[in-house]
Amino acid sequence: MNVEHQQRRKRKFQVSTPQIMTAKKDVTNVILQQAILPLYFNADETVSIEVLRAIYKAGIEAVEYTNRGEAALNNFKKLVQIKNNEMPRMLLGVGTVKNLQDAESYINAGADFLVSPGLIPAVIDYANSQDIFYAPGCMTPSEIITAENKGIVFIKLFPGNLLGPEFVSSIKDIFPKLLFMPTGGVDTTKENLESWFKAGVCAGHVWCRKIDR
Repeated sequence: MNVEHQQRRKRKFQVSTPQIMTAKKDVTNVILQQAILPLYFNADETVSIEVLRAIYKAGIEAVEYTNRGEAALNNFKKLVQIKNNEMPRMLLGVGTVKNLQDAESYINAGADFLVSPGLIPAVIDYANSQDIFYAPGCMTPSEIITAENKGIVFIKLFPGNLLGPEFVSSIKDIFPKLLFMPTGGVDTTKENLESWFKAGVCAGHVWCRKIDR
């Protein structure tokens, strides 16, 4: 890809993107340090805010709010306000990004990073052009290869409950430069987490089920 084409692609995405962004490496480092990425959604704005406060108080500094339901974007905007006022170290990302419009809407709302259930080339290009952390969901070696060839380093393995730790063990040596985070099939028991980390994942993607209403 020549320099002129790269500049055109970058200009294409710069129109609606905020000027202050959290770099990929910063998000990656926080997730690696805490070794877990909690994710949640609640249709109630107040509940969503209180959960974020509780997560931050517990020492977590990166959390994902999922794009589920009509209230998600408005709730997210309020969470960003609370984060900016009360949680200076918190990185707040959005999950269940399924298209470029989702990505742009949440980045414009203040998201620090993006996570998807699948592999979306347009979102990869958008994230790469702005140095935004993006973890696409992959289920097969072919999808992982596609992501790697487009510059992705952090892979969400989904659905983890179907793939299992054995899948990670089988592919880890093929992708030595990639970081893997399973979603689904991950819980907070010692046995479960040990099985995943021994297989070679870098973090667990854990759904806060009791607040999913």
